[in-house]
Amino acid sequence: MSLLKRSAVVATAAGLMTLALAGPAAAHVTVNPSTATAGGYTKVSFRVPNESDSASTTKLEVNLPADQPIASVSVKPIPGWTVVAVKSKLATPIKAHDTEITEAVSKITWTAAKGSEIKPGEFQEFDVSMGALPESGQIVFKALQTYSNGDVVRWIDEPATDGTEPESPAPVLKIVPAADSAAAATTAAAAPAAEAADSDDSGSGSGLGLAGLIAGLIALVLAGLAYAKASRKPEAAVTDKPAAS
Repeated sequence: MSLLKRSAVVATAAGLMTLALAGPAAAHVTVNPSTATAGGYTKVSFRVPNESDSASTTKLEVNLPADQPIASVSVKPIPGWTVVAVKSKLATPIKAHDTEITEAVSKITWTAAKGSEIKPGEFQEFDVSMGALPESGQIVFKALQTYSNGDVVRWIDEPATDGTEPESPAPVLKIVPAADSAAAATTAAAAPAAEAADSDDSGSGSGLGLAGLIAGLIALVLAGLAYAKASRKPEAAVTDKPAAS
């Protein structure tokens, strides 16, 4: 085998190995959207892809951190799945709407009925409404994904301080200041308005162009009539002139 062919084989093998290693890491359980406004209420979806080629996902367990209790947590029903939200007593009560909260949801578990599992090549989203959120930082939701063959994948690794992604990353919801969130919303709302303005300007320009075309045609017709009238006058003069004796 020549050196060139050998190099190509090595490069191909390295590329395939890189894809094989990167594939599982890219298909972990995530929370969407990944950011939320500080102190506010939000709806998030825990997106669960099935990574197995032969087994189905039958259960998802999401744990809420005890040191960041959330006063209000509610779940959206999913056909074919049962959901149980477990509450735990808080070490330090919190206040919400002038009410003292002594317990909060600490774990949510979804379990699939037969025939509703997440099959190979599929994914499912589990919606949760929650608030009020912390004023800063992030919320790490450690999750456990159970398969029909008994395997349990533990998505519990917290974000690394050096920015690299851990092997089994937990879903992370980043908390952003209200000002940043409002700015993003304003920018998103401005785009459709700008498009509408452009559309109006385009319509106005088309209207002016049509009016100009009509005016030009009218002027052309009037000029034609004037020319025809002018052409007939000499003939009339010759006809009215008395005949010579």
